[in-house]
Amino acid sequence: MTDDTRQEHGEGGGLFELTRDKLLLAALLFVGIAGSGIARRLLGELGYNDLGALVFVLGYGGMILTLWYVWIRPMDISGPD
Repeated sequence: MTDDTRQEHGEGGGLFELTRDKLLLAALLFVGIAGSGIARRLLGELGYNDLGALVFVLGYGGMILTLWYVWIRPMDISGPD
């Protein structure tokens, strides 16, 4: 296939091609997992364990909800007609 044909059929990006969508996904995963974990740890060291746990749950849960809403929900997952 030529490059023009791939773009017409939606095959323009490879698995490791860096796109805006993949960068956004990576940033969301990093902030949702590492960011909320670091915030939880710092708040725990300052003596705010309950607030740290709440920050972690809201950060991680918000990441999961955002992943579902932006990337998984719009998928058309249906069987053959």
